[in-house]
Amino acid sequence: MKRPFDIAGAVLGLLFIAPFTPFIALAIMLESGGPVFVRLPRVSAGRIVKVRKFRSMIRNAHALKPTLVHLNERTDGPLFKIKDDPRLTRVGRFLRKSRLDEFPQFWNVLLGDLSLIGPRPHEPEEMLAYPPEFKKLYLAKAGLTGLSQVMGASKLPFKRELEYDLYYVENQSTALDVKILGKTLWIFLSDPTGV
Repeated sequence: MKRPFDIAGAVLGLLFIAPFTPFIALAIMLESGGPVFVRLPRVSAGRIVKVRKFRSMIRNAHALKPTLVHLNERTDGPLFKIKDDPRLTRVGRFLRKSRLDEFPQFWNVLLGDLSLIGPRPHEPEEMLAYPPEFKKLYLAKAGLTGLSQVMGASKLPFKRELEYDLYYVENQSTALDVKILGKTLWIFLSDPTGV
């Protein structure tokens, strides 16, 4: 049932964002020029996929990352997070806060690169730092949302996040998917920054 569930959710997500897409695209173009979308490398189901997002950063953001390492707030693992990232555009800050930047990923779900529910999609270099007991996550299909996201997202310690993702992979069920999706919708509607 998971694939039909993914397709239905992806179609609904794309229909939701469709009326807003021209306005988001125009705002991005007016502030910083194109491109409107970015395709970021993430690991899913044992391979690297290009995850689609609305562009929320300046165009050379990835090249500037090494110069900002000293500002990284995540010291418990390989993840990179800066609360007030100087690479974010003004439009990008709004898109990140509202989580609208994530909606193009429904295309990835429709194509089968991602699932609606699954482990958090990490960058390839981040996954190289996984402790051996979490290597199983390499082969799992990553999700737009998942157990680790609804249990605290980026506020979780790195290892705790992996523990939640591994629990999901080893205990996956339709009932658990529905529970996670329901909690995701509740968080999105009440506090988008919490997902």
